[in-house]
Amino acid sequence: MKIDTPAVRSLAIVAGLLFVFSAPNPVAARKLNQPVATIGSLAPDFTLPDSLGQKHKLSSYLGKKIVVLEWLNYDCPFVGKQYRSKNMQKLQEQYTAKGVVWFSIISSAPGKQGYYKAIEVNKINQEREGHATAILLDPKGIVGRRYDAKTTPDMFVINQKGTLVYAGAIDDKPSTELEDVLTAHNFVREALDDVLADQPLKTPYTKSYGCSVKY
Repeated sequence: MKIDTPAVRSLAIVAGLLFVFSAPNPVAARKLNQPVATIGSLAPDFTLPDSLGQKHKLSSYLGKKIVVLEWLNYDCPFVGKQYRSKNMQKLQEQYTAKGVVWFSIISSAPGKQGYYKAIEVNKINQEREGHATAILLDPKGIVGRRYDAKTTPDMFVINQKGTLVYAGAIDDKPSTELEDVLTAHNFVREALDDVLADQPLKTPYTKSYGCSVKY
């Protein structure tokens, strides 16, 4: 039986604001006349500064490293689940130890949720014991739009050849509950293990979930 009341409709609207499920959409990048991030194609190049002031160019890792891009918003409860449970930090630590380059990217605009100055980002990262290779700052949202990142977290895996091989959710539990991390199937772990083993990805794409990126 379908129930349609003002209260139910209001809850649906709120849920729609909190949960954002995305698929790769090249329109935003095309409007900016930029390369489009497409699974199976060369990942669009970019250069961004990190929170320590060092610049990172994606193409400098071409042919050398596997790269993970993690869209980050410390104030998002979906991100909070991953960091409070230490799940994200453990993934970062485990795979950077295997030679993977892990970039956390903040695309929140100034004045929007999740935007912090570099010194504040460093403080929060230290408090949360992050193990990303670097936290990249994208306040104009140029790289976020180039990859059509819509949620935090939104995850991308680029293989040693520079090909985008995975895009989507970190796992299959679109919730903010810490205990769900224990039973979730982690798509990023699976993708990285497949790439490291030089095997075709079992799951190259999933729908991301989380808070909308605050462009």
